[in-house]
Formats: sequence, C-alpha cells, structure tokens
Amino acid sequence: MRAAVLTAYGTPLQIREVPLPIPGPREVLVRIMASGVNPLDIKIRRGEAAHAKMTPPAILGIDMAGVVKAVGAQVDQFRVGDEVFGMTGGVGGVAGSLAELAAVDTRLIAHKPKALSMNQAAALPLGFITSWEGLVDRAGVAAGQQVLIHGGAGGVGFLAVQIALSRGAQVFATGGASSQEAIRKVGATPIDYTTRTVDDYVDEYTGGEGFDIIVDNVGGDTLDASFAAVKRYTGHVVSALGWGTHSLAPLSFRGATYSGVFTLMPLLTGRGREHHGHIVSQAAALADSGRLIPRMNSTTFTLDKVNDAHAAVENGSATGKVVVQPNV
Repeated sequence: MRAAVLTAYGTPLQIREVPLPIPGPREVLVRIMASGVNPLDIKIRRGEAAHAKMTPPAILGIDMAGVVKAVGAQVDQFRVGDEVFGMTGGVGGVAGSLAELAAVDTRLIAHKPKALSMNQAAALPLGFITSWEGLVDRAGVAAGQQVLIHGGAGGVGFLAVQIALSRGAQVFATGGASSQEAIRKVGATPIDYTTRTVDDYVDEYTGGEGFDIIVDNVGGDTLDASFAAVKRYTGHVVSALGWGTHSLAPLSFRGATYSGVFTLMPLLTGRGREHHGHIVSQAAALADSGRLIPRMNSTTFTLDKVNDAHAAVENGSATGKVVVQPNV
C-alpha cells in the first residue's frame, strides 16, 4: 500500500510503498478515507515533539475516518463495511493514518456519525477528546456555568465551545478579529483578545467574579491570564498546554483549581484506550443530534499533496481543519 512516511525529522514526507498491515487481536483493518492534520503532526515531523515518541521511518497521522475492511480475532463490535473514526496512531510508535490502510485498536474507535462526511469525522477526534477530557472529565461542566474558551475558532477550541453549549453552559470565547464571526455563529460570545484586557472582559461578563471554567488552548501568557480570570473558590482552569514555568500565585490567591490534560496518554501507554473510544462515541452522538460540527478548511488534499496539507497548517493559511484523503 501507499503511505506518507517520515524518513528524517525536518524533511518533507515521502510517498512510499509499505507492507500491508495485518490486524491483530482486538484490531480492525481500516481503509482510510480521511486523515485529519493537527499542529502536533507538524511538530512531530520537525522533531519537536519528543513526548509523542515517533522515530523515523514512521507513518504519521493521528486522526482518521474510514471503512472496516477486515477484523481480527476477539472483535465483535465492528463488522466489515462499518464506517468508523477515532484517534488511532501517529504517536507512541503506532502507525498513523497517512496511509491507504491501517490496523487500529478497536478500543480507540467508534462508529462514524451518520450526519457527517468522512472528512468532517476525521476532523474531530484529537480536538474533541482533548476538550471532553478538560470540560467534562476534569471540570465537570454543567448547565448555567460561565465558561471561557481561549482560542475558540481553533481546531480544539471550536469543538470545546460546542461541548460546553451542549451541556447548558453560557460560553465565551477569545480570538482575533478574523475569528469573531466564526465564534459568534457557533453560539458563543466572542472576545477579541487583541483589543480587550483580561480585567475588561472579566468585569463586563462576570461582574468581576471570574469565569466558572476556563479552557486554555494557547498556553504561555494565556494560561497565566486564565489564573487571574477564574472565579474565586469554585473556579477551575484546564489546559492541554500547561508546559513551561508558570506562577500559581494568582490561582492560589483566588482559591481556584487547575487540571492538565495529556490526550496522548492512552496511545503512549496503552492504558485508558476504552475511554477514548467512549469519548468519540459521544462525539458521534452529538454530531447526529445536530449539536456538533467541525470547522473545515475549504481545500482537501490527496496523499500526493500531503506536504501541501502540512504547509497549510504550518503557515497558518488554513481557515479550518485540514484533511488528507489517502484513497483519492
């Protein structure tokens, strides 16, 4: 089969003929119809993501949607012909989805939402899982809470907004000037972080009390600002980018709490994979109920154009989720 192979860090992916994967116990062989491109894929290709543990030669691609072509032993929940999706590889030494076929662990996948195309389904897993782990598993988002999502028009933030809305929260989201309309259309109150200070929007929207939950999808100074914008005593900040050195004093002085999310853990360790399968099944249910849809880039790419797809994410020219179609 054909696959996009990382042969050396910092170099373009190479289209190569590689051996066909054989599904093992609890695995299915999937014909990959769509592979979502994440910023993490770019970091892995550059050799800047040691925590993802992919050593060349390697097939990248974390998210996928496709059709089951064969099932391994001990598989009873999926059949040949089923449409599935999930976050299935591209880290931890597990072959990814930038290939015509992949053998994937059934614990990591769910049936594709009927309401979405293959491309749309492949745009969901990493961003949705990250958002769900933060908002639902860690922060316990509930109806009536005021939730602030940083980077609300991004691949993760756009999905986080929809999860919070689906659970009855009042949602606010930060973004630049070009993101305001997308945030408004999805149902959140947009905040232009380039023209508003933290104190400004905390005062306007919470009366100075702070937000019940803040989801940081940016890291750095944005995470520091979140510690100063969360509600006293009961507020919770959650971040998937809590790296580097941060002062916890502003958070401590508000009596608030913090959680980190490391979405790659089940792929890296093999533990907790069933929960990821459960989460993507929740994504399918939300999508089929009309309450979840990804923001898509206007251009899709074939496997031969995979480096153009990476470039669109890397240079910021993409205006939504970028998807590669390995079997087109």
